[in-house]
Amino acid sequence: MHSSPLLGFALIGCGRIARRHADLLAGGHIAGAALAAVCDIDPKRAQGFGERYGVPFFTDADTMMAALGERIDVLSILTPSGSHAPICIAMARHGKHIVVEKPMALTLDDADGMIRACDTAGVKLFVVKQNRFNLPVLRLREAFDAGRFGKLIMGSVRVRWMRDQSYYDQDAWRGTWAEDGGVFANQASHHVDLLEWFLGEPETVYATARKALANIETEDTGVAVIRFRNGAIGVVEATTAARPKDLEGSLSILGENGTVEIGGFAVNEMRSWQFTKPMPEDEDVLVSARTNPPNVYGFGHAAYMRNVVECIRHGGKALVDGLEGRKSLELIAAIYESICSGQEERIRFCPRHSLLGLR
Repeated sequence: MHSSPLLGFALIGCGRIARRHADLLAGGHIAGAALAAVCDIDPKRAQGFGERYGVPFFTDADTMMAALGERIDVLSILTPSGSHAPICIAMARHGKHIVVEKPMALTLDDADGMIRACDTAGVKLFVVKQNRFNLPVLRLREAFDAGRFGKLIMGSVRVRWMRDQSYYDQDAWRGTWAEDGGVFANQASHHVDLLEWFLGEPETVYATARKALANIETEDTGVAVIRFRNGAIGVVEATTAARPKDLEGSLSILGENGTVEIGGFAVNEMRSWQFTKPMPEDEDVLVSARTNPPNVYGFGHAAYMRNVVECIRHGGKALVDGLEGRKSLELIAAIYESICSGQEERIRFCPRHSLLGLR
């Protein structure tokens, strides 16, 4: 168990999402945690962050660790997705726990390398999936775990956000195959994770996509249809071409005994809660879980970070560790495989001819 009063978090990458992490850590919103340092290869960006939050700033992570290693317990990797793996693998050698933003990597080989590196170093790997901690999602999970849906029929997620050309032009890595991916890998990765969390193990996927409005390498609009092993069908609708502003980030789960829809910008607003066998507490759900956040980040980051602190201090299992984070990446990789092949793709190998294990 960790004995110091506060866990020191250092941020590697001072871009858009880093402000969310820094505001929470430096603002005293995460009990037992504090912002210890920031690092970015861009000197102006690193200095701006350091001065804004009153912490030391660096342009090299190894230099930061040499200077402040004893004060740092957790390294949060908030760089472009394509750089997550090499940074994680290098930083794990310092023996510090790792938090990595979504998606954990862009290839399964990179994800496996990250998991191995953290296992070898004996440190925990946390993949940020903050929407799992949204109040409506937690209520939905409670009903799901209680078996209230019965047989699962269908699930869908819809990401209808606005990202104009100026968003992609902010940084050269945005919308590239090597560092970012398109709407499925970036903006919709949280929603793909939620769909899989509820519907279980996917079996096949067919997807199609296009560049509708953005001048980028990858797609800004697409649809994927997923068949799950339990027979349920999943649909992912994702676009950053909504105009003139963000419309929704939503999740629907349909079962033989109930239907729940969560909407809002960031899966934060309970819209429908219906079951064939109502319970007394159902009346409160639409009231207590209906607050829409001011932006697409939602309210889940604080709860997620508290879970990280709890797991480190008391040795619990993370809700989304490296292996759990890999699951949605595997499905996203299959979505892109289908987009490129124009065919329905299997998520993983299924024996068709082998007699091994048959009874």
